[in-house]
Amino acid sequence: MAGTGKAHLRSSDNAVLRVEDLVIEYPGRDGSAVQAVSGISIDIVEGETLAVVGESGCGKSTLAKGIMRLINTSSGSVNLLGTNIAALKGEALRTVRPKMQMIFQDSISSLDPHLKVNALVEQPLKVWNRGNEEERKAKVRDLLTSVGLDPEVVGDRKPTEFSGGQCQRISIARALTLEPKLLICDEPVSSLDVSIQAQILNILQDMKERYGLSLMFISHDLSVVRAISNRVVVMYLGKICEVSPANELSERPLHHYTHALVSAVPIPDPTKVSGRAVLEGEPPSPTNPPSGCRFRTRCPAATDKCAAEEPQLTYAGNGHYVACHHPRA
Repeated sequence: MAGTGKAHLRSSDNAVLRVEDLVIEYPGRDGSAVQAVSGISIDIVEGETLAVVGESGCGKSTLAKGIMRLINTSSGSVNLLGTNIAALKGEALRTVRPKMQMIFQDSISSLDPHLKVNALVEQPLKVWNRGNEEERKAKVRDLLTSVGLDPEVVGDRKPTEFSGGQCQRISIARALTLEPKLLICDEPVSSLDVSIQAQILNILQDMKERYGLSLMFISHDLSVVRAISNRVVVMYLGKICEVSPANELSERPLHHYTHALVSAVPIPDPTKVSGRAVLEGEPPSPTNPPSGCRFRTRCPAATDKCAAEEPQLTYAGNGHYVACHHPRA
């Protein structure tokens, strides 16, 4: 897997986000550079939910933080509504930040425990000097109500008094305060109970429609991804191996790694026999990735060509792209 290429990118005319050849490196212990993200290209069109999936350590969260400019990128471009924010600094970067917001996995620690809920949600409006006091308070009430919280009950309480699901609702309200165009959700439901997960996903869908949002949804749970996304990007060790519409990916995974991920999703039917594909071995070290295809050391279909040549993302029909020399039929 782990391929390169831009065949999956669409016209930039209605793209909210277009990332090309993004590289993000961390310093290694021996002074070498560890590429957590290695030449990733993705795009999100207006009103779309793009899911990014893959096992822990594949670079999903690093990609999100690089897009948000929370960490530095080594090379590549990040075009948000036509502006390459990867090249911006200082005040120029600050002025575009309200157009994109992020919801983090750990909802409790992402909220200041010393501030009350009203102050947390209102803070972005104060920082950006949006509206007078009465208008700000009205907006806070509206946002809290829209995520299923009673402003009269929660407004004067602190985040430490709430559950993880309630804190995630507060985080969503805060993220929408400045009316962003792009909302990046970094595993926002992975630490929540299944019943609470469904509530948060429904809220995100409602907010997407109400505020005209485009979403980037990061997860390792394909059952969640199938429920919320339009398009899915599968990552492995800092590279993209497959891009596909959500339903198409579930029904016809072409990459051997994607097939293993899909087959691991539990089937709620005791009469059906699981056809789970088990991958051998552990992911290689990102400090010394394999030559050619980075998945070849765990792939049942690997050949000498996989070691010698990195696969390119290639169109396979129905909006489906795969980076594999020997894709599944």
